[in-house]
Amino acid sequence: MITLGHYLGLSAALFVLSIAGIFLNRKNVILLLMCVELLLLAVNFNFIAFSRYLGDTTGQVFVFFILTVAAAEAAIGLAILVVLFRTRRTIEVQSLDALKG
Repeated sequence: MITLGHYLGLSAALFVLSIAGIFLNRKNVILLLMCVELLLLAVNFNFIAFSRYLGDTTGQVFVFFILTVAAAEAAIGLAILVVLFRTRRTIEVQSLDALKG
């Protein structure tokens, strides 16, 4: 039987993994975006776990909103990366620190 503790443990492991990925890797923008997506996935696990534990569907409704925001963030982030790669020929974070409008 899967309990609430199992869900929260998985969510905490995903959260720690995403935070470690953000702080340890500061070179690749694509990996940073993937870590942000993993962070949102950990939040979704918490919402679903507590929604199931409490018997309320409100948490599952919030998950749909978070998934919508995550999809928009991924689409806009990848579009920005394509434009940056076309102009600078790199997606390393150190070379993108001098952006001009």
